[in-house]
Amino acid sequence: MSRFSRAAAAAAFAFALPAFAPAAFAHDGVAIKDAYAIVSTTMSKSGAAFMEIDNHSTTPDRLVKASSEIADRVELHTHKADANGVMQMIEVKEGFPIPAEGSHMLQRGGDHVMFLGLKQPLKDGDTVHVVLTFEHAGDVPVDIPVDLKRVPAAAAPAAGQMKMNGMDHGAMPGMNMSN
Repeated sequence: MSRFSRAAAAAAFAFALPAFAPAAFAHDGVAIKDAYAIVSTTMSKSGAAFMEIDNHSTTPDRLVKASSEIADRVELHTHKADANGVMQMIEVKEGFPIPAEGSHMLQRGGDHVMFLGLKQPLKDGDTVHVVLTFEHAGDVPVDIPVDLKRVPAAAAPAAGQMKMNGMDHGAMPGMNMSN
């Protein structure tokens, strides 16, 4: 694609965005919508971010990484039922596929961005700066509001029903909850 074609496509995309639901950020065919972050309490050492990722490109893409200065580690996670039907949270090292001209939801009880070892408490109304890295679209910076009042999705597991599969959070820096 020539520089002029890419610029023309970007301009057309920018003018078309208001026709879609508001995007938190759009970059190289990828638009982030309805992003928000949560923690279970303001003193939590971990948190999560959820959003809709739209791919307006004719090429499939993949979210391969997320990073933020707010936490010691930022990982891509999902929930999966074990043999007993108990939900477990696991890291997804290969990332999340984003279909061409399609979308992928990061939502409670499913795929999400996980903040481990928060460096400061997150309060309602704060903003978390996150860089999402895609195979094709590259780095997409997103400012995500902390919304502690957001009602959980019905798919989220009830309290006490989730195991942190292989995740010894107590061994992670800043994650020892016995203090």
